[in-house]
Amino acid sequence: MQGIFFPHCFPTPIPDGTDGKPSISTSGKRYFKIWLKCCCFERRPDELFGPGKTADVFSSKTYERRGTKSTLYRKTIRKILSWPEKIKTHFMKYNVLGNTGLKVSELCLGTMTFGGKGRFKAIGSLGQEPVDALVKRSVEAGINFIDTANVYSEGWSEELTGQAIHNLGLDRQSLVVATKVRGKMGEGPNDSGLTRKHIFQQAEASLRRLKTDYIDLYQIHSYDPLTPLEETLSALDDLVKSGKVRYIGASNMAAWQLMKALGYSTYHRIAKFVSLQAYYTIAGRDLERELIPLLTDQKVGLMVWSPLAGGLLSGKYSRHEEKKEGGRRVNFDFPPVNRDRVFNIIDILIPMAAKKRTSVAQLALAWLLQQPSVSTVIIGANTVEQLNDNLQSVEVTFSAEELAQIDTVSRLPVEYPGWMLEFTGADRKL
Repeated sequence: MQGIFFPHCFPTPIPDGTDGKPSISTSGKRYFKIWLKCCCFERRPDELFGPGKTADVFSSKTYERRGTKSTLYRKTIRKILSWPEKIKTHFMKYNVLGNTGLKVSELCLGTMTFGGKGRFKAIGSLGQEPVDALVKRSVEAGINFIDTANVYSEGWSEELTGQAIHNLGLDRQSLVVATKVRGKMGEGPNDSGLTRKHIFQQAEASLRRLKTDYIDLYQIHSYDPLTPLEETLSALDDLVKSGKVRYIGASNMAAWQLMKALGYSTYHRIAKFVSLQAYYTIAGRDLERELIPLLTDQKVGLMVWSPLAGGLLSGKYSRHEEKKEGGRRVNFDFPPVNRDRVFNIIDILIPMAAKKRTSVAQLALAWLLQQPSVSTVIIGANTVEQLNDNLQSVEVTFSAEELAQIDTVSRLPVEYPGWMLEFTGADRKL
């Protein structure tokens, strides 16, 4: 963790009701100043006031001994918390991405719901206006990282993303924009893969669609078994040297493939993958077997996709209501999961969410944010309401008992060589 977001969008002076926002009493103003001072110390609300109390910090229980005056404070703060979302704060932290100095927000805006062409229509079909709204809300909340791909809606997602940045007048230099290459972008024999030809063609096309002259993070979307790894890495290095790409990253690779690529880049002193985008969630912790130890050892950042297991951890599903009308899984049942394990996890998360006055989705995201290997968690949404719910995950914390409870129900079964390495390494632990 390298920083924390404190928005500059708070009203100054505190609203007096003339602009349509709630009027605030003199004592309320004083209390609000205290609140702002606490924010300046870069502390999460739950660290200041206790877990799960962000939205109800000033509850009647807390102030039951302080009489009528405290009721006024409570009502005042609740008015403040009810102001439009754009003036509320989410305590967004920034992490260094891998072995670089680049700071990215702990939540990253995913764009797979933008557009709606081809197979991606099952995930989302947002046009320009709702896309602008999602990008605007994300930036207001402190997100500086946006992830897209050339294959999302056949390039339309990139176009909508670039246009949103332009429409909103956002400072391109303050954003970290990531996209990907590898997937099929035409009917020709060379319209997919990680050849030098395809990479160069698609880099230029992505730059045009995004309306930018450089890509901050250019990622290979998966491994290409037909193209020599040397050809792919050489092409990516040339893009970095040209200034059209700042950093390169990988996605959806096996541990041996990633390590081979890192070793080749190191030996030949060319651009290395600084990040891996991969599927990781409470419902699917397979990454912990081989890839997370590799990422930790090689100082490669981890960008998590589908943190809610394709919507299964969104709170819409339960053991007794597996098929939810209108849910993403109805039309696009992906990624594959062990459903028995998922519903065992959900059985734990539902009462925990009720106790903490949060949502199942927020708990699932917050668990990922607790993992030391995670650089950023990619969140996608079809509505601003869904986005707002996900944003609140940065304010959720767990007790040691709660983390142990989640770990017990979600941990992977032991496999070889893991159990053997644990056995033989027992005498070499500090």
